[in-house]
Amino acid sequence: MENQSQKELARTMIAQTPGMAGQTVRLCGWVQIVRAHGKLIFFDLRDRSGVIQAVVIPKAPFFDLAKEVRSEWVVELVGQVNVRPENMKNDKIATGGVEIVIEDLKILSKAKTLPISIDGDGYEIGEDNRLKYRYLDLRRARLHRNLVMRHKVINFMRQFLTGQGFVEVETPLLTKSTPEGARDFLVPSRLQKGNFYALPQSPQQYKQLLMVAGLERYFQIARCLRDEDPRADRQAEHTQLDVEMSFADEDEVLDLSEKMFVALVKDLFPDKKISRIPFPRLTWKESMEKYGSDKPDLREDKNDPNELAFCFITDFPMFEWLAGEKKWNAMHHPFTKPRTEDPEEIKACPEKIMAYQYDMALNGFEIFSGSLRNTNLETFTAVFEVVGHTPEETKKQFSHYFEAFSYGVPPHGGMAPGIDRLLAVLLGEPNIREVMAFPKTGDNRDLMLDAPSPVEGAQLDELGLAIVKKEKPVK
Repeated sequence: MENQSQKELARTMIAQTPGMAGQTVRLCGWVQIVRAHGKLIFFDLRDRSGVIQAVVIPKAPFFDLAKEVRSEWVVELVGQVNVRPENMKNDKIATGGVEIVIEDLKILSKAKTLPISIDGDGYEIGEDNRLKYRYLDLRRARLHRNLVMRHKVINFMRQFLTGQGFVEVETPLLTKSTPEGARDFLVPSRLQKGNFYALPQSPQQYKQLLMVAGLERYFQIARCLRDEDPRADRQAEHTQLDVEMSFADEDEVLDLSEKMFVALVKDLFPDKKISRIPFPRLTWKESMEKYGSDKPDLREDKNDPNELAFCFITDFPMFEWLAGEKKWNAMHHPFTKPRTEDPEEIKACPEKIMAYQYDMALNGFEIFSGSLRNTNLETFTAVFEVVGHTPEETKKQFSHYFEAFSYGVPPHGGMAPGIDRLLAVLLGEPNIREVMAFPKTGDNRDLMLDAPSPVEGAQLDELGLAIVKKEKPVK
């Protein structure tokens, strides 16, 4: 029968116990370590707030039960918070000045021996094992800290932008496949067989239509999905802070972002030092000529992890030549406003066209891209013509733009900081997978859920689809 004290006591978080000496508490969590010292049994108990030492004395009626407990078992205990003797205090943890003398113990769940160690930082463990058992990997202190800091950063951004008059709006995840640069993930429609949705590469089109709607200041913590070829530090899905502003020029967008990042670092990363405020601004040409990169590392001491060297890169070329494919491509994306209003000039001399495009770099990594948007449908059509689409194709693919813009569209622009990349740099992590709860492998596999995976034939029949296997060519 459950002890009466367990019923009456509300749960206490471990982090609260240092201020509760002499009181009886009920704690729940995972047994991190079990130690037997003579006739005493010690548990290090862990919950999301911290770790504390708990002790079972030999006279306890549940002593034999306590001897069965192993690491990572889930338990509930009731006990008194005692101040530890001065020479027994553990200064390495916040609760090191107290311990719990257990008065009642309940086992909530037993655990097998873990297939991976969660004691250290985990870098030495093969990534396949870490991702297969990610729910265990996330128990380690480093990843727990990373997820907590991710929450704090996102919450800070929400509060900051709300204070600046922005409104958070969710945009659809089922959208239309249009030529935006990367390859779309396609979703077949059951009700309109033979037709497909696309998952959004970004909320680009929706946020521009929100500007047409008169919202003026929008933001969203947006999920972005791109079916890209395997890359070491890319994910099929990532998270960005998506921001759009009407009636704003480039300086206003950059000033707002600088203000937000300075405040964020000061509030959440006080040990970090920003090298220069205001952030340096370099044109793309200056950055390439001086540093050979459009995301330069401007730190004075590149071995100092607490130095943050933000900078803005402006005035990018509108197009880049893809030699392997022998065609022009938008350097960032084709919705960017070119620095000319002449569609014929765009088509005749794409190599000379510059754009109202800007990036922010931090310690050698691109943190965000942004631009003023192209609301001139003649130059919009010319841009897509340069990258390989006829005017007729463009008007068909973006008929919603042509219709919406005809009712009055304000000048607008925005930015989209990558939250995963930002956190990886601020937390000193080697890649973005370390700051994501459930990342995929470099080739977009979810080892934990075994996805992607085949589906039942009945599901394909409902969608009007069939799997066609190509025969291997005969050598």
